[in-house]
Amino acid sequence: MSKFTHIDEKGRVRMVDVTTKKPTDRRATAQACISMTPETFIAIMDQTVKKGNVLETARIAGIMAAKKTASLIPMCHPLNITHVQIDFFPDPADNTIRIESLVRIVDQTGVEMEALTAASIAALTIYDMCKSHDKTMTISEIMLLKKSGGKSGAFNRDLN
Repeated sequence: MSKFTHIDEKGRVRMVDVTTKKPTDRRATAQACISMTPETFIAIMDQTVKKGNVLETARIAGIMAAKKTASLIPMCHPLNITHVQIDFFPDPADNTIRIESLVRIVDQTGVEMEALTAASIAALTIYDMCKSHDKTMTISEIMLLKKSGGKSGAFNRDLN
């Protein structure tokens, strides 16, 4: 019926069976961007937001989110993630912060959803910690940047 891996021949949703797949080194990098007023951007960079260190809290939230992805997205496999890295790239010219997440594992299935979830939750955490300053913040550009490992091979997004 469908060529989607999460739908069987009768159209029913299913979790993909990865039992016979060979574990490989798999990595995924994703991003999310959050834009804000200049005042909010400065408060984050100067660490004067009343709720505390925004970026370090968002980093922790992103790492925790990667580890909890299977609890949030129904068909994701619970994984024994070996590494999560969250980095921030502030741009004072645009009052934006680009969040990049890297997730790594040696397993039978990929970590794209974990990387996307980590970047998204880090952005949402920034919003949560700063919403009293700026309700106009906008989260955008959530996307997979690259992945490696597994049968489908490498993917690198061309951003040019």
